[in-house]
Amino acid sequence: MDVVDIARWQFGIVTVYHFLFVPLTIGLTALVAGLETQWVRTRNPEYLRLTKFFGKLLLINFAIGVVTGIVQEFQFGMNWSDYSRFVGDVFGAPLAIEGLLAFFLESTFLGLWIFGWDKLPRPLHAACMWIVHLGTLASSWFILAANSWMQHPVGYRYDAETGRAELTDFAAVMFNKVQVYTFPHVIAAAYLTAGVFMVAVAGWLYVRDRQTEDRPMYRRAVRIGATVALVSGLAVAISGDLQGKVMTEVQPMKMAAAEGLYETQESCAPFSVFTLGTPDGREEKFSVTVPCLLSFLGTGSFDGRVEGIDDLREAYAEEYGQDPGTTYYQAADYVPVIPVTYWSFRFMIGLGMTAAAGAALVLFATRRGRAPTGRWFRLLLIGLPLGALGANSFGWIFTEMGRQPWVVFGLMTTDHAVSPGVSAAEAMTSLVALTSLYAVLAVVEVKLLLTAIRQGAAPHVEPPDPGRVREDDEPLTFAY
Repeated sequence: MDVVDIARWQFGIVTVYHFLFVPLTIGLTALVAGLETQWVRTRNPEYLRLTKFFGKLLLINFAIGVVTGIVQEFQFGMNWSDYSRFVGDVFGAPLAIEGLLAFFLESTFLGLWIFGWDKLPRPLHAACMWIVHLGTLASSWFILAANSWMQHPVGYRYDAETGRAELTDFAAVMFNKVQVYTFPHVIAAAYLTAGVFMVAVAGWLYVRDRQTEDRPMYRRAVRIGATVALVSGLAVAISGDLQGKVMTEVQPMKMAAAEGLYETQESCAPFSVFTLGTPDGREEKFSVTVPCLLSFLGTGSFDGRVEGIDDLREAYAEEYGQDPGTTYYQAADYVPVIPVTYWSFRFMIGLGMTAAAGAALVLFATRRGRAPTGRWFRLLLIGLPLGALGANSFGWIFTEMGRQPWVVFGLMTTDHAVSPGVSAAEAMTSLVALTSLYAVLAVVEVKLLLTAIRQGAAPHVEPPDPGRVREDDEPLTFAY
């Protein structure tokens, strides 16, 4: 493999690994904040115990996510310096704001939440976690705005003398049409992920602790998580449908590659649920299709026109010309890897729909005090979080691989973005080192989570309330 292959593999591994933690962190901050708010409102000790229990799991996930996220940004200067030089003026603003505002907001108020149980009034303490959640949303907005610019560059001008894209309209970058639909899709997927995670954890403890008085508490958590997951699943489907139409507008090749559609369909383009064919997807051996569905996904009309790969390849070659520097891709090919885009698109949709359907099944199985404990329920508890995490990962694989051979659509190809001074041996060394480190971190993460989960929710201990009005005859205490 040459340096482009190695750099792409490293970036893909680091990105997918890091994004295993991101949606869970975003969703869990909202769920933990909601649980604590309910405790403040009702003084029900079950909500306090669940708040601290899932708060501990959140902190474990947050810590590992921060470590992997730092490496994510260092890669831009390590293997992608030409890309960084080209987009630095555009990317600098949102990434700086994300780091200085959003991440500092998260970390500061998370620290207040951790150490402020006996120092902050209860409503203020609960508000800290809501602020952490707002910080994760803000962080997601700025990161996704930067990524959306790669999908649909706007608000810039190209300086031929420096060979760089220069920011001219910050608002256009922040409210890019791709960003407007990508953000709610990603956040809804994060809530779905956290919801099924809560279902799995609380459901396992519910099944395990059959003879304890904690079962009603875990059952409550199961139903809360399943409700959040089901509602979020509907939001994922709606936002994903809208996002697909914008994607077809700005990157028609990505939609064509998602279906392996080589010939333009003037109307009623079918969508294949499953296909067996040649590796490039050009010749079909067997398929299960839904008539006209691809037209609806891409245009909003069952009679909509969907452009094919062959016509788009010719159009791109005419618009962008031959690419004399291309090494990884054939000159003027402009076609992503069809099997990857085809199957990642279906795994994203299939796993996401399965997770939402599983949440609906859990709600049905636990209705009116029912207590499922069968083998099918245990397998469902294992499959739900894995399915949601898989849907997130395949979604990003499709988003990034479907844009290829562009690193910035229409402006820079991927093989022009790598660092010119990095050799294949150096890139391979960093790939092996980071992959090995992440394997160790994966073991640590799973071990810590499983240990905390097995311990279950700690017994109820009422924390002191610094905001309580002191009685006249109550002795004073000195704190420092």
